[in-house]
Amino acid sequence: MLTSPNTESNRPAASPSRPIAVVTGTSSGFGLYTSVALAHAGYDVVATMRNTAKQEKLQAEALAGGVSERIHVLPLDVTDAKSVEAAFAHIRQHYGKVDLLVNNAGYAAGGYIEEVDMDAWRAQLETNFFGTVAVTRAVLPMMREQGSGTIVNVSSISGRYAFPGYAPYAASKFAVEGFTEALRLEMLPFGVYAVLIEPGAYKTDIWGKGFSSIQARDGSPYSKPLQAVLQFSKRSAETAPPPQEVARHIIKIARTPRPKLRYFMGRGAAPLRLIRLFPWKWYERLVLWALRR
Repeated sequence: MLTSPNTESNRPAASPSRPIAVVTGTSSGFGLYTSVALAHAGYDVVATMRNTAKQEKLQAEALAGGVSERIHVLPLDVTDAKSVEAAFAHIRQHYGKVDLLVNNAGYAAGGYIEEVDMDAWRAQLETNFFGTVAVTRAVLPMMREQGSGTIVNVSSISGRYAFPGYAPYAASKFAVEGFTEALRLEMLPFGVYAVLIEPGAYKTDIWGKGFSSIQARDGSPYSKPLQAVLQFSKRSAETAPPPQEVARHIIKIARTPRPKLRYFMGRGAAPLRLIRLFPWKWYERLVLWALRR
């Protein structure tokens, strides 16, 4: 049942025979559709979000799919240590295990580096990187004790190849990449797999939110290139595939006994994989050519 379980009276009716998944950032986008897909795949899903008043879209998708009884909404702000602690105390008490964690909560901040203030940089890293670290640390004792589990960290193609105008976002995702590499090596001896998914452009709310936050100063020398970046990003968003495609990939990873470290997906991901085989200057030329179009 879709609820915000904060008391014993709201205890979700999870089945001990079903695997348990925890997903962050489920009010929209990848998190929402991944929660519904996992419920269809037989999981009891703890769908967390900062503001549970925004669960209407998730509720509608779950009801339409006939899986609302397998999705349980829990408040969780990944940037608040007390919120993370309370959420996982509840999960341990009522579920006793976590088989799959999907660290999805995040947003895209942007602007040219000189013009992005330090508070915006810190806020971006606090959610996208430190939030991922905090939630992962909270789940590790359970997975380590049970000797199994999969942690899927939602990175981005921007975690491998940075794009002008999105330096804060790219920096946060590069950090997630390094964190996950170390995490995987630390946890493999305990039977726990850490996985990175690196989506290209998909049609999610992150684009609209990111566009609205990108601004140039009056008379900025970056106004023209920033507008080119925004136009390129908007064209990519308009033709991007739906987020359900990423949800299906996560289901495949969850069902894989020994998943790989990295999974590229989405339009643009394959060409960028090939770029790794060539000199960096080729990537520079490709990006600058695309922005001139």
